[in-house]
Amino acid sequence: MAKRQVAEQHSEDRVEKVKKNLEGLAGYLADPAARDFDRLVYERVRLGMMSALTVNSSLTFSELKELLKTTDGNLSVHARKLEEAGYVDCKKSFVGRYPRTEFELTRKGRRALERYLDHMEALIHATRQD
Repeated sequence: MAKRQVAEQHSEDRVEKVKKNLEGLAGYLADPAARDFDRLVYERVRLGMMSALTVNSSLTFSELKELLKTTDGNLSVHARKLEEAGYVDCKKSFVGRYPRTEFELTRKGRRALERYLDHMEALIHATRQD
C-alpha cells in the first residue's frame, strides 16, 4: 500500500510541475513583448552577423563571409536586409584598386539583438525543466 501512495504522490508532483512549466510558457507567450519578436534577427546568417558585430567594432564582407561560412550572394542579401532595417551600417571604399565593404552594428541593431536574446532567455527559462 505504501508503494502505491508513493507512486501516486510522485505522479501528482509531476502533474504539478508540468502545470507550472506550462503556466510559465503561457505567461511568456501572452506577454505583449513576446508577440513583438523580431523575426529579422532570427535567421541564422543575420543572427550570426549581428552577434559577430557585437564583439567586433566592424568586420569586412570577406571576414563575415569566412566567419559565417556562406556565399557572397547569401551574405549580400542578408546584409542588405539588416541595413534596410537600420541594424547595420555599411561603408564602401577602395583599398588600392580593390573594393572594401565594412559593416558596423548600429545602436538600433544592438537593441534589437538584446531584445531577441531577452526573448530567447525568457523562453528557455519558461521551458527548461528544473
